[in-house]
Amino acid sequence: MHVLVTGAAGFIGFHLSRRLLAEGHTVVGLDNLNDYYSIQLKRDRLALLEDHRGFSFAEIDMAHDDDMDQLFEREGFTHVVNLAAQAGVRYSIKNPRSYVQSNLVGFGNILEGCRHNQVKHLVYASSSSVYGLNTTMPFSVHDNVDHPISLYAASKKANELMAHTYSHLYRLPTTGLRFFTVYGPWGRPDMALFLFTKAILEGRPIDVFNHGQMRRDFTYIDDIVEGVLRVMKLNPTPNPAWTGSAPDPSTSTAPYRIYNIGNNNTVELGRFIEVLEECLGKKAVKNMLPMQPGDVAATYADVDDLIADTGFRPATTVEEGVAAFVAWYREYYGA
Repeated sequence: MHVLVTGAAGFIGFHLSRRLLAEGHTVVGLDNLNDYYSIQLKRDRLALLEDHRGFSFAEIDMAHDDDMDQLFEREGFTHVVNLAAQAGVRYSIKNPRSYVQSNLVGFGNILEGCRHNQVKHLVYASSSSVYGLNTTMPFSVHDNVDHPISLYAASKKANELMAHTYSHLYRLPTTGLRFFTVYGPWGRPDMALFLFTKAILEGRPIDVFNHGQMRRDFTYIDDIVEGVLRVMKLNPTPNPAWTGSAPDPSTSTAPYRIYNIGNNNTVELGRFIEVLEECLGKKAVKNMLPMQPGDVAATYADVDDLIADTGFRPATTVEEGVAAFVAWYREYYGA
């Protein structure tokens, strides 16, 4: 495969690119290297990717039409994995316009590039955030998700709708992946695990929202990457049983598919912090706070469809995953 990975300097994009290169595929990594978090961390990820002969880097903003058109025409990608996005639920409340440019305009340019250049399969990151006000657990891709509670979640739901339109009109095979709280080595500094680790080692209090009673389906990065790879090689096909009188949101009469990728196990935030304390050998000073706007009380992924179609079930425990993150953090920062 000759793959475009957008957001290649980001957390998931870096890990996926490294895995694709290890399997012998060629990868063009696209990133605009914005300053939402440490550009140095992004450059250090890229430096590891650039050690591979099969990797090239394109510093492009996906919202720039001409640059994107030229990239697609020049490269002739067989597959595209869109992982670039303005991330963060809370940040979307403060800076909504950045989400419109990256997550909507940028994704539109991805769809157009795929449409006009015979891309075989577009795989793109959605999010567990799309479940919004849903309370039926575990979250199923067959449930309606029309009530997001942050602009970030709304932009991810919009991506799914945009992709379906292109699958329907142009028969472009598209697969959306709803990721559930991804963590692990080289993770994002704005995520809870990174923030908690840094604060605990520095002896500062950590902010614990919903008084530690939130529950998350924490998913280790290697499980995410394995799921993405298996889905990439599995082109979606129309569902012959689909009907407009009882529409299944996860399939279509078009080559369109939606999957959850989660650990299929929900863990209370308080327990997650306990595991981190054990790995660090140091107790946290906790600043207990109420739920924040845009947050949901719990996430929990139904991954039955992923297992049935790919044979893969994410299974890394938080004990294993947090230990791996802490080991990386100590080495990277000399902590």
